[in-house]
Amino acid sequence: MTLPIIDLQDSAYDGGVQHGSAVADLIGRNLEVYYDRFQRETRLPPQEVRDRAMRYLAVIDARDPEYGQAMRGVSDGARLPLPDVAVLNARYEILYSQYSTINQGEEATLMVDGCTAFAVTPDASSDGRLYLGQNWDWFPQVQGVVVRMHRSDGFALAAFTEAGIVGGKIGMNSRGIGLLINGLLSNKDDWRRLRTPFHVRTWQILQAQTLDEAASVITRESRSCSANFLLGQANGTARVMNIEAAPDAVCTLQPSGGTLAHANHFVDPDALQVWQPLAEDRTTTYQRGARMHELLEAGKASGKLGTAGLLEILRDHGGHPDSVCRHPNPRLPEEQRVKTVVSVLEDLTARRFYVAGGTPCVTPFQEITLP
Repeated sequence: MTLPIIDLQDSAYDGGVQHGSAVADLIGRNLEVYYDRFQRETRLPPQEVRDRAMRYLAVIDARDPEYGQAMRGVSDGARLPLPDVAVLNARYEILYSQYSTINQGEEATLMVDGCTAFAVTPDASSDGRLYLGQNWDWFPQVQGVVVRMHRSDGFALAAFTEAGIVGGKIGMNSRGIGLLINGLLSNKDDWRRLRTPFHVRTWQILQAQTLDEAASVITRESRSCSANFLLGQANGTARVMNIEAAPDAVCTLQPSGGTLAHANHFVDPDALQVWQPLAEDRTTTYQRGARMHELLEAGKASGKLGTAGLLEILRDHGGHPDSVCRHPNPRLPEEQRVKTVVSVLEDLTARRFYVAGGTPCVTPFQEITLP
């Protein structure tokens, strides 16, 4: 489907009002999805979720007051209670912390995976450009939007986010910085740490001027929960770094032979002194990560790692339905069937952002050009 595009004003609060009023119905649907997930999968009643989210709102107000103002704008624009908006913006910490706790029980039962990401440097691409790309696989019912911002000082960005989550989570800016993300799970994930939330960090990364500044958003403070951040910048020179972040430690990975692939598992959990409580019989992260690496190597050998070739990689069905282009697996319980909700290719050199709001095998890509 074609994703709604919301153009944000400079004022954080006004931008939030725009977001909330433009897609109030989609935000309401996302709340229904997540409250249902919290109650059925993670054993958390709605009021407990709201209480935890409001504790995170206090953290946000202290660490990034503008983000807090944008949340209040979404609340006013969508005419939804602020605690509900807080739930969406802190849902990563609350949800993944519960996944970690439950999967450390007698039997790991919850499937925590769903994103396949890659980077291709100018040395490996067929046109000398720097590319980042990923398929973000999640619950099919979750509604997404694209946010754009063009400040008066000339800075611009475009990013995908879930309706109701302030800012963006997968995107790029006019300084040539791009961001991709993968959910990770470790035994040390705990929402009670009350650190700067994941979605606040992604928004801060997307507003960074340099790659080092973007990386510092991840590393300058410990984290409540684990996550993977794939960063790149094309601004004169091209650089890529992948940061696997556990709550108390990080590991930086670099491209090999001009390419890098990452899915939903730590490459070296021992180095970070964590272990991954994954439901091994239900996870496809290792399969998808290996398949993406295979596709990148084949594309490099054939000289097809340009825009068209990389969009084809995002449509790949090897290992269907648990493929890079993900489709619901009928062998799993219905509530655990995920699919590619958004597909993104970022041409950081040309400042072009391609985004498809669904499985890219059938969903056309929208193209957004940044200055």
